[in-house]
Amino acid sequence: MTSESTTARPFRNDINGLRAWAVVSVVLFHFGVAGFQGGFIGVDVFFVISGFLMTSIIVEGLASDRFSIASFYRARARRIVPALGVLCCALLVLGWFWLPSLDYRAFALDAFLALVFLSNVKFWREAGYFDADSHEKLLLHTWSLSVEWQFYLLLPLALVVVWRLGGRRRGLLACYALLGLASLALSWYLTAKSASSAFFLLPTRVWEMIAGGLVFFLKERGPASPGGQRALEWTGLAMIVAALAAFDGSTPWPSVHALLPVAGAAFVLLAQRRGSFATGSTVAQWIGLRSYSIYLWHWPVVVILGFAGLSRSVVALGAGMALSLVLGSLSYRYVEKTSANALSHRAGARPARFFRPAAWACLCIPCVVVVAAGGVPGRLPAGIERVSRAAEDKNPRMAECHVAPPARVPGCTYGGPKLGAIVMGDSHAATLVRAVEHALPGKDLHVLDWTYSGCRTLLNSRRIGEEKDACSQFVRWALEAQKQFPADVPLVIANRISVDAYGQNEGDQVTTTSKPQVYFDKPFETRNEDYRRQLADALVATACEFRKYRRVYMVRPFPEMRRNVPRTMARAMILGRHEEVDITLDEYRARQAYAWQLQNRAHAQCGVEIIDPTAVLCDARHCHGAHEGMPNYFDDDHLGEHGAGRLVPMIRAIFGPPGVPQRQTWAQAIGGGSP
Repeated sequence: MTSESTTARPFRNDINGLRAWAVVSVVLFHFGVAGFQGGFIGVDVFFVISGFLMTSIIVEGLASDRFSIASFYRARARRIVPALGVLCCALLVLGWFWLPSLDYRAFALDAFLALVFLSNVKFWREAGYFDADSHEKLLLHTWSLSVEWQFYLLLPLALVVVWRLGGRRRGLLACYALLGLASLALSWYLTAKSASSAFFLLPTRVWEMIAGGLVFFLKERGPASPGGQRALEWTGLAMIVAALAAFDGSTPWPSVHALLPVAGAAFVLLAQRRGSFATGSTVAQWIGLRSYSIYLWHWPVVVILGFAGLSRSVVALGAGMALSLVLGSLSYRYVEKTSANALSHRAGARPARFFRPAAWACLCIPCVVVVAAGGVPGRLPAGIERVSRAAEDKNPRMAECHVAPPARVPGCTYGGPKLGAIVMGDSHAATLVRAVEHALPGKDLHVLDWTYSGCRTLLNSRRIGEEKDACSQFVRWALEAQKQFPADVPLVIANRISVDAYGQNEGDQVTTTSKPQVYFDKPFETRNEDYRRQLADALVATACEFRKYRRVYMVRPFPEMRRNVPRTMARAMILGRHEEVDITLDEYRARQAYAWQLQNRAHAQCGVEIIDPTAVLCDARHCHGAHEGMPNYFDDDHLGEHGAGRLVPMIRAIFGPPGVPQRQTWAQAIGGGSP
């Protein structure tokens, strides 16, 4: 993301112009401009540029016996930290007036980790880059700066060791080639196994920077004729454009797909064509010089537009892009250039050396204070804080008891010493555990938590990239384990079936055609009708297998609000508005008809009974995200303790005589009959 120039090195306007291509791609992608759905590849182009420049600086310094690791680190910090620090401070001030304490604390932690260049690790542990929740984070884009900084820390150490062992240029080239191939192979492997790890972490990204380093070693073998340079440059630019058009958020990334833009950027660097209109125009040069600051400021503008409910306004988006250029230009002029002079050796050796770490610490301290103060509650009206904190309205034991594969299911119990009910399923089931506990007919009874994050209740399923599906193995184990329990103990099954059937639907995500990760006899490329038929057969067969031993209750799907309910309501209140978060009953039916049909099949086939939360969460026209001013959900589709608690009277019915009917529903309209 950062540009790099030095008086000891000739300025290459082709590199500066390539930065412009990269940052424009990223900005237009984030602002949702049509045709730039693959604009995230601009980050990969930046990585190639960084690899080329850093390798050039280090190897040329080693060759002239003038390289200093300490000076290299200081130069990188001088280049990156001031503009990043100003951004973080500006957003901290803005957040003081606009962010509830929960969000303000989360932002301050993000800012601190961005300033110590570990934000990529945090974002890796939280969500995928393309997930809707990630797009609420003001500093999400700093993940790439963290990756670059980690590269900057390790690269000079490795090159100095190889150089002093006598490797010189040939040894360095061989090490680059081997490490690059290993990183690319890891990227390909890990993208299929853990997409978020592959996207955010250095080991699966370092090959892109190494590609830039290889260009440095091979630059003298590039085309010497103007015609050859032109052909190589335009081939590289065409590859970058092809990547923009061919890839989108559903493309597994980086994997081998990133080879296209990475090779394209490498070709442009290798061409060394400094008089090209494509990279040397006045516009390209102006943007290229400001590319780092534009990159820094554009993403917070995108997030703030979403905060204000303007992310679909063409006028607002256009104004946001213009504002990004203005803020980037101001940052370049008054922060980047000014700090480069103030913190350089020309400012005086001792004061500058003292000031650099002191300034860095001063940037971090406010972030630490805000985190330690829990986001400084009391800045905003109590009603806003109350609604915002519904995001924490979860089972307090969820982190302990609801785990994700490959961890083993803890099998937590809630209540007295005697088993009264079992809850099984994914994270939607986990939100019901305490409601079932409160519905138990006696204080001596407990509910057994057999929920498993992301795991539907399926037997004999398989998962792409894994020899054995941990979810299916657990369900198989549970089927055997439950045989020892009394037959009168009911089993409650809840799953977010729509995600497997149709894909995610949070925000603007539409992933219906994405490749399903779970399969049965063969993997599927898309979520087509054949896939959905096999999935329904397996869900019904599994429920019926458990029904052989006890009463089984399948929970109708929760209405999915598509927007984070506490956050949307709190932000509307901050802006002086009242906003209902709901969906129409028709929207619910369109999304959940498939799940209702298979549940009705299980009822007809083996006597599985139905719990229908829409009797409480919906009225004749809408399904509501809140009740009496308090969110029913802690995000967009998971019930909070408040929302789940409203289902307790309904759940109590399962401890009465079997077959107690729920209200008449629209099941008849989809061919299943009334449960």
